[in-house]
Amino acid sequence: MNKYLHSFRVILISGFLLFTFLPTVAKADQIVVLVDNQGHKIYVNTGETISRVEWMTRSFRPNPTAAPAAAPADIDKLVEQTASRFQVDPDLVKAVIRVESGFDAKAVSSKGAMGLMQLVPATAQRFGVANPFDPKQNIEGGVNYLKYLLDLFGGDLNLSLAAYNAGEHTVQRSGGIPAIPETQNYVRRVTSIYQTGDAPASGSSKIITHELPKAPITRYVDEFGVVHFTNVE
Repeated sequence: MNKYLHSFRVILISGFLLFTFLPTVAKADQIVVLVDNQGHKIYVNTGETISRVEWMTRSFRPNPTAAPAAAPADIDKLVEQTASRFQVDPDLVKAVIRVESGFDAKAVSSKGAMGLMQLVPATAQRFGVANPFDPKQNIEGGVNYLKYLLDLFGGDLNLSLAAYNAGEHTVQRSGGIPAIPETQNYVRRVTSIYQTGDAPASGSSKIITHELPKAPITRYVDEFGVVHFTNVE
């Protein structure tokens, strides 16, 4: 009898200690589910109401006023140099920048995207960009991401641009350009500027310091009437 009584006391004491020292379990209304730009669900234990942008930028708050200034000609040069290293057409990069930020290195969108190529915090961190308001770092990260998408989608320009706007997983789940008006309009605008070459930061005629060895861009219309631009034969 004493053996069982002793065991019962041990269980009571252990339960009391466990209850005392374990952290308080979060209430259901304290768990916030966030989805980053890659489609990953993130569960946050918080007792306050926070927006997605506030949460994504809370630990990633570069100061746009502290970023170095860059003249239009400097931006053109950075684009040319960076595009050359990543083997991406510099005219395509300029078209993306024109639509994303209008060549405003300090631009911030309502979704928390920053700088010339409008990198959200998750993408900036993913590609090693410490300060998205630094034109050099921003272009480096943006071109790196664009090259990644072009490789991922086999050189399909439309899908790559759609992924740059809506996220690669959104495009993969859709099996094509998502039925998102903003994304569809984005693809049309970038490809239009890319075709006409109306994207230099200086606003003057295009300044080409070197030519990249690249396959010709071809245009075709699929069975759904969607126009595609690709450099893959």
